[in-house]
Amino acid sequence: MAFQKAVKGTVLIGGGAIATVFGLSQFSQYRNKHGTFVNVQAAEAVTVPIKNHFPTREEQILALQTTCEFDVLVIGGGATGCGCALDAVTRGLKTALLERDDFSSGTSSRSTKLIHGGVRYLQKAIMKLDFEQYRMVKEALQERANLLEIAPHLSAPLPIMLPVYKWWQLPYYWFGIKLYDLVAGSQCLKSSYVLSKSRALELFPMLRKDKLVGAIVYYDGQHNDARMNLAIALTAARYGAATANYAEVLRLLKTTDPGSGKERVCGARCRDVLTGQEFDVKAKCVINATGPFTDSVRKMDDQEVPNICQPSAGVHIVMPGYYSPDNMGLLDPATSDGRVIFFLPWEKMTIAGTTDSPTDVTSHPIPTEEDINFILNEVRNYLSVDVEVRRGDVLAAWSGIRPLVTDPNSKDTQSISRNHVVAVSDSGLVTIAGGKWTTYRAMAQDTIDAAIQAHNLNAGSSKTIGLQLQGAEDWSPTLYIRLVQDYGLESEVAQHLASTYGDKAYEVAKIAQVTGKRWPIVGKRLVSEFPYIEAEVIYGVKEYARTAVDMISRRTRLAFLNVQAAEEALPRIVDIMGKELNWSEQKKKEELEAAKKFLYYEMGYKVKSDQLTDSSEISLVPSDIERYKKRFHMFDKDKKGFITILDVQRVLESISVQIDEKTLHDILNEVDLNKNGQVELIEFLQVGCSPCCFFKLMSAIQKGHVSGSRLAVLMKTAEENLGQRVVIPVDRSGGGL
Repeated sequence: MAFQKAVKGTVLIGGGAIATVFGLSQFSQYRNKHGTFVNVQAAEAVTVPIKNHFPTREEQILALQTTCEFDVLVIGGGATGCGCALDAVTRGLKTALLERDDFSSGTSSRSTKLIHGGVRYLQKAIMKLDFEQYRMVKEALQERANLLEIAPHLSAPLPIMLPVYKWWQLPYYWFGIKLYDLVAGSQCLKSSYVLSKSRALELFPMLRKDKLVGAIVYYDGQHNDARMNLAIALTAARYGAATANYAEVLRLLKTTDPGSGKERVCGARCRDVLTGQEFDVKAKCVINATGPFTDSVRKMDDQEVPNICQPSAGVHIVMPGYYSPDNMGLLDPATSDGRVIFFLPWEKMTIAGTTDSPTDVTSHPIPTEEDINFILNEVRNYLSVDVEVRRGDVLAAWSGIRPLVTDPNSKDTQSISRNHVVAVSDSGLVTIAGGKWTTYRAMAQDTIDAAIQAHNLNAGSSKTIGLQLQGAEDWSPTLYIRLVQDYGLESEVAQHLASTYGDKAYEVAKIAQVTGKRWPIVGKRLVSEFPYIEAEVIYGVKEYARTAVDMISRRTRLAFLNVQAAEEALPRIVDIMGKELNWSEQKKKEELEAAKKFLYYEMGYKVKSDQLTDSSEISLVPSDIERYKKRFHMFDKDKKGFITILDVQRVLESISVQIDEKTLHDILNEVDLNKNGQVELIEFLQVGCSPCCFFKLMSAIQKGHVSGSRLAVLMKTAEENLGQRVVIPVDRSGGGL
């Protein structure tokens, strides 16, 4: 009864306000419907031929070196830079793109994975009567619809629940979410709706029950951000853009304009990072699309120019999939410090974030323990007390730098621009900065429009609305079934390939190795828990992957899903890449170490290692210490003072359990802090000092900081079942960093 009253109250409160914007809604829907027709025409109007396959990196480097002059040179291979390259090349402009690292290696691969208009921005627009904020949301919602259309294999609508714990909030939030639908017009993905308490708990059983009065569900989009970025880059390459990763800009080239006598930017001196070779790339127009590094390129043009970028760090964490339903996200609209936290299913895991704090610009942002714990605490506030939110369930963590900017064209240069900014310097350098992932295409269109005007380039209007990206053309939701039937792939692997490569999944399936098993026939997995297969490494090299980090973080997403799994897959990945790229043994060793360093610092390994070696984490009582000592000595029968793989094998054999040697190595490696192949007594007990690293580990396990340690599971189970004939489960059960 109370629920019905609240809904009726909601209608009364929101009705008047909705009536005031009804006319705007009707006009918006008419324009959007008309716009859909225009979108199709725009995509069909592309006259530039598209190649069946994209060129090799070597061919792209050669094109950069030998082309006399490009119309447009884009610096930066993130979403915006690649979007600029695609927009320019499809207008018929001769286009080049340089990225000093890998495509999407920066902010574009470290997002919340949402394609959204921004509910919070609409709230601010209404509360502050801010038309610029409203226009930004409107544009983002239009771009959301376009992105879901042009890359359906990489993106999909996602329902997001907003739980309500006070009756008065129900009409307030309902009104705001309905306005969000209204602004989207005919491009609204699905209409939002109100849920009763019981229905909300049915759809999201992990939700905190006490004081819950109901929930509101609305729809936004979700995507695989790094793969989406790569799809834009590959599409631009197929249309003829000379795009190259690992091509660093050293300085801008300038020439004197004979008419005005002013210096004009006319290209860039760059270096192939992989070979060390330097060369010039000449262009009529140079575009700076470098995200957080915007100011460093602007200062190549003019050392005296003031900084406009105000970088902000956002940390995300990944937790096991059981923390959220398979197809329902959660929005915390008001955290303890006023920020918004999303809690979303992604790639069969759960992603939570983001934080928002000032930071320095760096190529290697590192997540902090403080930010990780902030997210965990906010998650705890919304999940049932039955769900223990453990620090050890954090499988990966990363930090991305959002390039907030001040507008150099504005009189008030101190105020942060809520939208993107396009600026043209006196020497003709075009800079695009700010904005958000969702609006990359609109940002690129505005940038190329500005470039055409500033440099009198001969080109028409943008053709990218409705232009399908790499893999989208012949994709269908049932494509994976053909992969299973035609190639003998596992269903999970086939679904993964279809949703990652679209219609190009067949190319990956064709090179998949025979397993030698009855089923699956082809498709050797890189690691047992995830559907990534070895053939993806070979195909990833064709997609311009040149380092092991490229492979674990952006061609596959292993590093973002589970750091331990990524580390386990690394040796095989390096071996395959070594064969494809003719690496020496020394080069393979360097790649392995570089990838481990990446996982350690940038993907959350370090913060966990710091926890395990911090004496403040120890909280074991004497009875616990004696129990763990007994457990250790049960394995160390010879009283050597350390445990080796042979000790573990001996105990397992005594209870009739067979585990392959590689798995045992992996189990031991999880707690072998000094990485010498054995767990030593000094790691268990520091004489005359504090309790040992193992006790710290066990304390961390008790407190939920480390979960699912397979050695701990083995030792505990062996102690309980020695002499009994039982099978010991040792697969990772969601154990984290």
